[in-house]
Amino acid sequence: MPLVRIDAMGCDAQRLKALGRAVQEALGEAMGFPADDRFQILTGHDGERGVLRHGTYLGVQRDDGIVYVAITLRGGRPAAQKRVLYRRIAELAQEYAGTEPRNVFVVLTENTDADWSLGNGEAQYLD
Repeated sequence: MPLVRIDAMGCDAQRLKALGRAVQEALGEAMGFPADDRFQILTGHDGERGVLRHGTYLGVQRDDGIVYVAITLRGGRPAAQKRVLYRRIAELAQEYAGTEPRNVFVVLTENTDADWSLGNGEAQYLD
């Protein structure tokens, strides 16, 4: 069960929805998550009340079309599977939301079963 946070500049509700769809489909294709395992926080930033900073780190020329995708999930997936996920998110973000792949910044944060409560104050993965 991943928790996805997407932050994007100059983004209306329709584009945020498209980005969420892109990430959800990529997670399903690359890592086998079911379609109804969707927990997403989608935030658009207008440059005044919310700003996203970016640089040209490692030679990638990003601009104000930047989209940050932060995915928290239980650990254990191989690097090859993560590479497929990154590529697929960039492809689908371009297809669904018109986001250039160079502007898709993805970070995965892994944790353990004990780090999740899916409601009711319980640790469902430990029970």
